[in-house]
Amino acid sequence: MRASSVGRRCVGAVCALLLAVAALAGCDRWSDSGDAEPRPVTTSARPSGYGAVFLEVAECSSFGTTSFTEVPCTSERAAARVIARYDGRVADGPLCPPATDFVLHISETRPTADENGDGAVPQGYACMRKLEAPHPGDPGGGGGPRTIVGDCVYSAGSGQVRETACDGKGRKPPQYRVTSAVVDRSECPSSTALYVQLGGGRPVGCARPV
Repeated sequence: MRASSVGRRCVGAVCALLLAVAALAGCDRWSDSGDAEPRPVTTSARPSGYGAVFLEVAECSSFGTTSFTEVPCTSERAAARVIARYDGRVADGPLCPPATDFVLHISETRPTADENGDGAVPQGYACMRKLEAPHPGDPGGGGGPRTIVGDCVYSAGSGQVRETACDGKGRKPPQYRVTSAVVDRSECPSSTALYVQLGGGRPVGCARPV
């Protein structure tokens, strides 16, 4: 999660990786974005019979707050397309692509009667991209399961930060923008005011005040 202050004083919080948060005037500030794992949107799925694999890459789903179904992408009910699909738990699997708008968690399903020929559906998760704008997963969009270069964040207190829209139309105004992603924070430019934990191959986000 991320650092809380815009000023140049030590925040004093310790992130999940036990990396100290400190002030610019003599020490570095580090913040865990909390986005190393995709955030879940739903927790159940109902196989619908479209395709050999439930919610395979390039297939579409309807929207739902407690459940969702797979539908043809040409259907008026289609709301988002699968851009990546993984079996198992999110915590144990790969990160979703940066363009992901939200993540659908798929519960394991083993139907006793297989009317549609679907068979069992293993536990997994689908990385989804909405069919229509706006796309919260785009840089600066203010949402999505991952924090990426171009995103903005604000202080959430207790050494944490949260993502918000860079255009100021979110619930909270932006305080920092992630301008680059690097392997080690020593590679960030001198203008960096905050180090954000991103995950992936370049896990350090270099952020500057907005």
